[in-house]
Amino acid sequence: MRTNLASELAGKVCNVSKSSRAIEVTLSNPRDGAHQQFSASGAYSLAEILSQPRCWADCLAQLDSGETIAEIATRFRNAPEWIFIGCGSSYYVAMVAAASWTAITGTRARAVPASELLLFPELVFGGAKEFVPLLISRSGQTSEVLRAAQLLNDKKIPTVSVSCAPKQKLEAMTTISILLPEADEQSTVMTRSFTSMLIALQYLAAVVAKDGNSVESLRQLPIAAEKVLEDVSVRVREFVNLNSFSDYICLGQGPYYGVACESALKVMEMSRSYAQSFHTLEFRHGPKSIVSGETLITFLLSESNYDAEVEVIEEMKALGGKTLVVAQRIRDRARAAADIVVELDCDLPQPLCVAPFAFAGQLVGCYTALHKGLDPDRPANLTRVVLLEDGDRDRDRDREDQPQNARP
Repeated sequence: MRTNLASELAGKVCNVSKSSRAIEVTLSNPRDGAHQQFSASGAYSLAEILSQPRCWADCLAQLDSGETIAEIATRFRNAPEWIFIGCGSSYYVAMVAAASWTAITGTRARAVPASELLLFPELVFGGAKEFVPLLISRSGQTSEVLRAAQLLNDKKIPTVSVSCAPKQKLEAMTTISILLPEADEQSTVMTRSFTSMLIALQYLAAVVAKDGNSVESLRQLPIAAEKVLEDVSVRVREFVNLNSFSDYICLGQGPYYGVACESALKVMEMSRSYAQSFHTLEFRHGPKSIVSGETLITFLLSESNYDAEVEVIEEMKALGGKTLVVAQRIRDRARAAADIVVELDCDLPQPLCVAPFAFAGQLVGCYTALHKGLDPDRPANLTRVVLLEDGDRDRDRDREDQPQNARP
């Protein structure tokens, strides 16, 4: 029964999102009650995952037509360092954005959790004389991010923020804000907001670097991703329904490590499964002891270090693990060692093709939840916004279930 539900739901989402606007209407107009017409478990999550290429195109068009990116680039172009700050999935956005930033601009960048800035500011600031803090929060309300913004304001440090929710506290507390309302979500778990905020920050990096080729490559990314996403969804669903795992491992290096962390988090959040993330080559150094036939290991392969990472796939396959391999292009050795491959068929430069690597983890998490009879739209123990102060919790309680301008 669970398998049939997942298959039926995925088919509806794929077909409707590709051929008409119906799923968009039913899920994005709660005021007229239309959202009640499509209420199967996981409907929001799947629709939001599958909407990502279209959402990216909308967000990039918005950034192209606005003045915010140019304003940030003009003001902060000569900054020697950027610090990306977030919590949870937004921290993983920060990790990937920092790696992408250095790759695109050549400027030093790093990621820190908001809690680290609050509890150990001396370690974050160190001897840095000049830097740009960039705060990340889907809701614009995350308490620790707001406290970090206040700490930076108290030190009179100019700040930038990115959020999917206009007119929230973070926007008011930072110097300049990038707002992506098209990327907001109905579901609790971040999917398209993760990739959309990442792409917006990569776009900012390209503009800061005056790199027109990278800007154009990012504009092509939604087209490339749209071509493969539906097929990836179908094949991941079938793979999940045919297998049962007790452990999930997600591996990546460089900019892909942050995506590996996010992928493991999606599996944990949506399906209540045990998942971990490591740098690919580090997995050899102890963690591989858990590998068995009930371990699914997801490899996010870089183009620049392909052969070294494929050796780890072969080693883990020899230990009996099940392997899911994601790459821009899948070559023979990786294909031979993989139980399932996700070939993104992306010819863009490596730093600019990172966002689609998140698809596999999102889909594994969503379909595993459905296979187990869980609703990935409403994971246990989680809310859309982490509010720590009683005043904030009371004042913003309704906001947790009512994202602004969200649409799949």
